[in-house]
Amino acid sequence: MSLFLAFALAAGAAQPDYGNTQLLDPRAEAQARALMGEIRCVVCQGQSIADSDADMAADMRALVRQRIARGEKPEAIRHWLIERYGDYVSYDPPLSGATALLWATPILLLAIGGWIARSSFRGRR
Repeated sequence: MSLFLAFALAAGAAQPDYGNTQLLDPRAEAQARALMGEIRCVVCQGQSIADSDADMAADMRALVRQRIARGEKPEAIRHWLIERYGDYVSYDPPLSGATALLWATPILLLAIGGWIARSSFRGRR
């Protein structure tokens, strides 16, 4: 029994901690880092998983690096993370019924500001 436990611990120790360890391939690491910069930490809310020190962010970094190391494309990993954690996890949420107001609000605010400026200038003439 103790021999089995020793082998199990040795096998677990042989795997790198991808949450805090870079990939050996510089191109793969660059892909992973770019993707980690686009994914929001679900615990910190204001930081990407690349910048966060939260354990959850480390787990998400490890998932990204493991999948990149297996040869998955960053866009496929991004879609998987969005499916798993929701649109909130992405700094660039897709246009949908739920996010349409977020996309339209800046345009609406600019239009209202332009209308107010126009009416105030007309009143001064």
